[in-house]
Amino acid sequence: MNTLKNKVQLIGNLGQDPEIINLESGKKLAKFSIATNEYYNNKQGDKVTDTQWHNIIAWGKVADIIEKYVNKGQEVAIEGKLTSRSYEDNDGSKRYITEIVCSEILMLGK
Repeated sequence: MNTLKNKVQLIGNLGQDPEIINLESGKKLAKFSIATNEYYNNKQGDKVTDTQWHNIIAWGKVADIIEKYVNKGQEVAIEGKLTSRSYEDNDGSKRYITEIVCSEILMLGK
């Protein structure tokens, strides 16, 4: 179990086309979000869908693949690690964000 300290695997659909950023250093960054759905029946017996959104980032060759082959609505499986960071927004307020740094991606569906 020591090798599973920080590992995330998700299957979901992209909410929008990935944002591709080419940095001055020459590195490429892909940013996107995916939705995962869980289904359950409430007390009244109605089927309920619980949708969770996950922020994903990818670097280098994985970002190249995402740029070429991944689009809004597409179902993907991703593997990576969970990270948290903070930044200051335009108003000077400190904001916190949790993201998954994607190390592998698999296109599913059509």
